[in-house]
Amino acid sequence: MTADDEATWTPQGPTERLSEGHCWEVLGGGMFGRLAVSVENKPLIFPVNYGVQGRTIVFRTAHGTKLADLMENAHVAFETDERDHGTARSVVVTGEAETLADPWEIDAAERLGLPDWIPTDRYVWVRIRPTNVTGRMLHRHVEVSRLPNE
Repeated sequence: MTADDEATWTPQGPTERLSEGHCWEVLGGGMFGRLAVSVENKPLIFPVNYGVQGRTIVFRTAHGTKLADLMENAHVAFETDERDHGTARSVVVTGEAETLADPWEIDAAERLGLPDWIPTDRYVWVRIRPTNVTGRMLHRHVEVSRLPNE
């Protein structure tokens, strides 16, 4: 926890709101996340391998549903998480998605070396420019018995 992180207590146990810097540490340490889009006012979520470039998130996708959805509504949410024995961290980014067209930007994204979900000949790189980055850390603990009260 950093000085900018803020602790609170919930019925589930202690929760810490992460500073933006701590959120970017979590984002930078991950590779797998979930992209949330809205199509015809209905939410859809897609798993993506991603990378961080500066203060943006990049991922690649094939032509299809996900890309068509992004072209219809560029407002997106992105979530990644990590956990260890004692804690779990979740970071949510909201922002605007855009496809990369500049060859220099595409080359930089290629150098991230993201693994493929499904190999394809053609894919498109997408960047999320965040408008909001939030995160929290939960301190995990052993659950008490769930037996009914006697």
